[in-house]
Amino acid sequence: MDQPKQQINTLRVLIIGLIAVILVLGVALIILVIGNAGQPVDLAEVDVLAGSNDECVTCHRTATPGIVDQYSHSSMAAAEVTCRKCHEVAADYPGAVEHEGLYVLASPTTAMCQTCHEAEVAQYYQSRHSLPSYVAVAGSKDLSPTLMAMYEAIPEGSFAPDKGRNAIAALEGPAITPFACENCHSIGAPAADESVGRCQKCHIRHEFSLEQARKPETCNNCHIGPDHPQWEIYQESPHGILYATMGDNWNWDAEAGNLTVNDFPAPTCALCHMSGFGATGTTHDVGDRLSWFLFASVSQKRPNWQDNRSHMQSVCFECHNQNFITALYEDADGATEQVNTWVQESNDLVAPLQKAGLINTADFSEPIDFTYFNLWHYWGRTTKFGTWMQGPDYTQWHGAYPLQETLADLKEMVDLKQQAAGATP
Repeated sequence: MDQPKQQINTLRVLIIGLIAVILVLGVALIILVIGNAGQPVDLAEVDVLAGSNDECVTCHRTATPGIVDQYSHSSMAAAEVTCRKCHEVAADYPGAVEHEGLYVLASPTTAMCQTCHEAEVAQYYQSRHSLPSYVAVAGSKDLSPTLMAMYEAIPEGSFAPDKGRNAIAALEGPAITPFACENCHSIGAPAADESVGRCQKCHIRHEFSLEQARKPETCNNCHIGPDHPQWEIYQESPHGILYATMGDNWNWDAEAGNLTVNDFPAPTCALCHMSGFGATGTTHDVGDRLSWFLFASVSQKRPNWQDNRSHMQSVCFECHNQNFITALYEDADGATEQVNTWVQESNDLVAPLQKAGLINTADFSEPIDFTYFNLWHYWGRTTKFGTWMQGPDYTQWHGAYPLQETLADLKEMVDLKQQAAGATP
């Protein structure tokens, strides 16, 4: 073979080899891309705002670097939601303040969130976390006609629409209540623009972490203590024990709406009451799956309680069978009615004193007022919550037992008052 032909053959071999290498690398790249498709991006490792020239970002990197760092790793920033989108308003917007030549809301209202999260806000507006939470402390007399109508359309508002300021808040006064009752109940406070509530009470700024909103420690901020000890009850319940011992391995960043037992083998507060789980859709109405008004002194079934019960049981069905669920609901209904009987007994004891004017009409003005209140507000509620959330120690020693003890004390106090007045016990 002459030299030119050898050179041509050598060149053909090189070209074919190069094409083969390119094809192999291309196939490998395609496999790699397909293999990674749908894999969640760990936003904690991504600074979305790195290199941003936005004036808000560049200035606040110096002024408030913490919140910029949190927001730069958030899903909101990844979705290209700017600081202005939530904070900037017109000069005449209610509550607007001038800031560096702009007008802003220091704390964006629910109206801002509603721009993108319309369904979530609509669900929240129908919930106990909305106006009923605020009215429970502040009363309803300062609500505008629009807000009053909104309040009365909510199940808790229709249950007791004409509410005055909470007697304990009135007793403790403005030096205490901003750090106490009002702190938690501000979750449903009206804003200057007449939108209602504070989404950031559950979705803490500025990271807006799914994990944070889903973990029970977030609910623990308010649902703790003697009148609504849901955090303590959850911790001793089978669900809480599973969370404490296995929760580190759960899929906290799973996409919202279609969570499964593979993501959460046991529930948190959010999963039972709000999350889209199995066949059950997501809701921001925390009463949507509840059967009773458990907060009341004498509990009643909620409007549409059958539908609500069906919604909650759909969540239960993801892990439990029909027999277990039916038995739990029958037993818990019975326990709730038993607490109602005891609380009604306390009402029947005190009623003659009230009718005869033997009790001071001013709230919490004498010891019997506190005893009468503690019976239902602390021990009655705790017994009911402990029953439904399966916390036996709270049902018993923090609930039913002190309720019985307080009922005995109340009987003695009523007898003494009647004897002092010369009335027949």
